[in-house]
Parts: sequence; C-alpha cells; structure tokens
Amino acid sequence: MAWIERHWERITPLSAALWPLSLLFGAAATARRAAYRNGLIPTVTLPVPVIVVGNITVGGTGKTPLCLWLAATLRARGYTPGIVCRGYGGRSVAPQRVLPDSDPYACGDEAVLLARRSGCEVWTGADRVAAARSLLAAQPACNVVISDDGLQHHALARDVELCLVDAARGFGNGWLLPAGALRERPSRLASVDAVVLNAGIGSASHPSLELIPSETPRFTMRLQGSEFRNLRDPGRRAGPEHFRGKRAHALAGIGNPQRFFLQLEAMGLEFTPHPFPDHHPYAASDLAYPGAEAVLMTEKDAVKCRRFAAESHWELAVDAVPDGALAERVLQKLRVRG
Repeated sequence: MAWIERHWERITPLSAALWPLSLLFGAAATARRAAYRNGLIPTVTLPVPVIVVGNITVGGTGKTPLCLWLAATLRARGYTPGIVCRGYGGRSVAPQRVLPDSDPYACGDEAVLLARRSGCEVWTGADRVAAARSLLAAQPACNVVISDDGLQHHALARDVELCLVDAARGFGNGWLLPAGALRERPSRLASVDAVVLNAGIGSASHPSLELIPSETPRFTMRLQGSEFRNLRDPGRRAGPEHFRGKRAHALAGIGNPQRFFLQLEAMGLEFTPHPFPDHHPYAASDLAYPGAEAVLMTEKDAVKCRRFAAESHWELAVDAVPDGALAERVLQKLRVRG
C-alpha cells in the first residue's frame, strides 16, 4: 500500500491538511461533468451500445474480472462484444489493437490480460472514443462495446454504467482526492445503473457503504479461483495442495494486494507476501527470493513476468462471480437501446 493510501483510510493530520485541495478537485470534476451534460463539450455516441465498468475510487476494485465476465455473458447471449481500455502502465497513447501476445509494457498489463482471456477484439488508447472507433472499424461484427475503467471518461456516451466498490475498503474517509481516495462523490452513484460490491474474503463491509444512494440497485460479486498455472509451461496446472509445506512467496502488483493474499490464506497456504504498486514494471530481480520453492502471483502480474519466468513461478486464475440478477439488469438496459 502506498503511504498516501494509509491517510485515505481515515482522517489524519495529513488528509485534513489536503482537504482544501479536495474541494478544488471536486469543483473541477463537477464543472467538467456539467460541461459534458450540457453539451458545452461534445459527447460521442457510437452506433452500438456501450457498457462502462468503472469506479469512483482510486485503486483496484475488480473491474477487469467483471469485464471478462461481461464479455463471456454477452457472447453466451448471442452478442459480439469488443473491449476498450486506457492501457494503464503502457507506453502507447494512440489507439492500438491488443493481441494475446502483445507487449504489456506498450499496451498495458490489463489490456493484454483482457485479450488473452476474453476472446474479444481489444483496443487500447488514451482516447477511448478513438479506440472504440478503431475497434468497430477492425471488427464490424461487434455490436456492443465494453469500456474498462471509463466511468469518468465522459466523452464516450454510454448505455449502461456499472460501478465497482471494494466492500471491505468502501470509500475510505469519504473525501475526494487528494485528501481521500474518491474520484467522485458517492452521490454520483445515484445515476449509475448498478453498484457491484466486490466482497472480500473474511472482511466485513466498510461503514462508508451507507453513502451509496438507497435507490441505486446493488449486486455483490466475489472472485473465485483455485487453479494455479505454471508460467513457464501454461499447460501445467496445480491445486493449492501442491504448494502446502513448500517455501512459498506471493507477489501482487494490483490495486489491493491484500485481497490476493487473503485469497491464498483462505486456501490454507503459508507464504511470504510481497506487495508492489499497481502496474509495477517487474524485473527478474523482483522475483529473486533465495530458497523459494514457489512464487505465486495474480494473472495481471504474470502478464509482465512471463518473459523471465522460472519453473517455480505460478499464476492464480480467477473469475468474477456476480449475482445472477446482474446479467438480466445489463441485458434489460441493452434491449432498451436496441
């Protein structure tokens, strides 16, 4: 966890000192959104429906697994979805097609993971409108676009908004950046189509969840996975029992590394944890743990570690498992557009 995030969990002298800046941030965000809403800044409507998956806090909430679930759900219902994302951590700014073997340092780790797991056309770029247009030009059969982490990208009109919230961390101290972790106030959730609470393992719900508007539909989601895949030999699989009693290390360069560590502990595994910043640019030295018999990591980390992987390196494959009613909520909104 970054040092500033500790001050976002509660009100501290530092967060209180930053509070005046959060007022300026909030005023700027409100003015920008109003400018789009009132047509002062143009909003682009694509010829196909758009589903935005995002959050109102800084840090990971499970957006990428939910996007993968959405893509699979839509394909099962006869749709041909495509995915656009910003490509955080990548060097590329212009729209770029992402393939399963694309360079994560150019396209972003999450984009490559989406391309590997979704089976969909995936495009990345700083301008999501341009990325989406490029996607539709490359794949004319695409009839619905999923935007990963685009809740604040108002230039792209959307038909469905899903907001992920980490149920354990909630909204922290409830303040906007930089005094808190919020990109937008919780009142923003009154306008989304659904709030999806990512329920962590062994964690109670954060009291700040009471700030979610009562009229907004809520659904829960959990991340499920128990199969590890070897980075050197992807066809080699193993369950948790394979690592019990071994000298294991676990690393996580995601928005909330603790969630991954808790998941491993729930499997009965003992390990030395190594949290890294989100989108960390891994080098082989980061995984050089003397005496380690196994190094466990998330799929997102594995995307960047596979190029120097050893036989002791394993990734945990996870899937989002939301409430069954969430699928019907999304499909209902799409039918309205259709």
